[in-house]
Amino acid sequence: MDGLRAPFPSVSKSLVEALSATVLVVLFLLQKFGTSRVSFLFSPIMGMWTLTTPIVGIYSIIHHYPRIFKALSPHYIVHFFLRNGKEGWLLLGGTVLCITGSEALFADLGHFNRSSIQIAFFFTIYPSLVLTYAGQTAYLIKNPNDHDDGFYKFIPTAVYWPIFIVATSAAIVASQSLISATFSVIKQSVVLDYFPRVKVVHTSRSKEGEVYSPEVNYILMILCVAVILIFGDGKDIGNAFGVVVSLVMLITTILLTLVMIIIWRTPCGLVALYFSVFFVMEGVYVSAVCTKIHEGGWIPFAISFFLALIMFGWFYGRQRKMEYELTHKIPLDRLGMLLSDPSVQRVPGLCFFYTNIQDGLTPVLGHYIKNMKSLHKVTIFTTLRYSLVPKVAPRERIVIKKLGLKGVYGCVVHYGYADSLNLDGDDFVGQVTASLRVHIQNCSDGRPSSPMEIQEEISDLEQAKQAGVAHVRGKTRFYIGKSCSWFDRIMLAFYELLHNNCRSALPALWVPLPQRIEVGMLYEA
Repeated sequence: MDGLRAPFPSVSKSLVEALSATVLVVLFLLQKFGTSRVSFLFSPIMGMWTLTTPIVGIYSIIHHYPRIFKALSPHYIVHFFLRNGKEGWLLLGGTVLCITGSEALFADLGHFNRSSIQIAFFFTIYPSLVLTYAGQTAYLIKNPNDHDDGFYKFIPTAVYWPIFIVATSAAIVASQSLISATFSVIKQSVVLDYFPRVKVVHTSRSKEGEVYSPEVNYILMILCVAVILIFGDGKDIGNAFGVVVSLVMLITTILLTLVMIIIWRTPCGLVALYFSVFFVMEGVYVSAVCTKIHEGGWIPFAISFFLALIMFGWFYGRQRKMEYELTHKIPLDRLGMLLSDPSVQRVPGLCFFYTNIQDGLTPVLGHYIKNMKSLHKVTIFTTLRYSLVPKVAPRERIVIKKLGLKGVYGCVVHYGYADSLNLDGDDFVGQVTASLRVHIQNCSDGRPSSPMEIQEEISDLEQAKQAGVAHVRGKTRFYIGKSCSWFDRIMLAFYELLHNNCRSALPALWVPLPQRIEVGMLYEA
């Protein structure tokens, strides 16, 4: 949007910032509709950007300085450092933005094969960049005072507005790609239990990557608009971007070196050659851009520290909770002992008891039986499992098994990323009980049963369903006692804050409110 200031000098910097913020707000507000409807425009826009800028560059080279291609000779960079010394090293921080994008090559391998990336780079991206930068340099050699805006100043007046439209459109597409990537990363972090649960909506039934998260979308919108309005100068934002990109390159080099040593078993000589070349080259860039930290480069560090704190706090709390549940889980023989207690009654009704533990039962169950002195005559311990497929086949969605106790069953519900779990509560109950009825009739657990026992079991199931359905889930918190260390006190209190403000682990099944029961329990830290 800064290109408006050249033809219209009266346009202020504040107006450019306001227009940029407006475009971003509109872009974020459109995210809930998904990118499928407009994604067909992305490739033509980027194609036009890749084609038009080198054409302008060729014009500038011919018009201003045809001998500019001698700059491709490596000996000029040697003379540059010999002549400028420390100042030349510092100036590397101003050129790092010329190579941004290459840090995404390894991420691109998750979507494209190596050959397609190589062809795209060598036959389109690389020549386009060389011709564009050579054209800008040829212009700046003749007009050295225009270095503050080397891009828009070198565009001829006749094609200024078409290039402005293409450049702005390409910037919007690039912004969209980063927004989509953020949604994807957050979604995978939630699935891996590294990030607090947020709402994730799949906007495409065929593509897993097209997701949308309302909470992340609006938080990201506020942060982006704040960065523009507070740090409106493009130089500060560029410095922040340069610091991040150069560090990503360096970290990728270190991690890839570890992969070569530990996983690929690459010969040490090749590993040393790779590491020395790339680490030295990227290390020089990192050391140069680190001098820009006080000029806007601190922004990504602040945001990264905040996100890392959230992720570590959530992961630490989840690990402590999982450790407690695995240590205090209820084995089936223990459940049998609890139910054999004469004071424990089997009350009429059908109960869905939700648990995350498959090898054993949640400690909340023991807490519930000890205090309520009862359990429904038919209890189905239900675990919801997320699968990385669009849809789970109806026959594979619900897996039932008997747990060896009368009226006690285990159920695992598998669902894909495009499956909707917003089922009607009665429909969900009907599907599970139908699967259970088939399981009982087929004796799928391999234990022989007489026709009379099968009929009695099915009759008990129908009576329990008619008596009433209850959906029980645990709502656990940590009890932070005086014996806890100061670190546990801080981190678990922070985890509880995150836990109280995140989405429920149990997807909405449209269960009627009178059927929902939450059993509170304190886990001793």
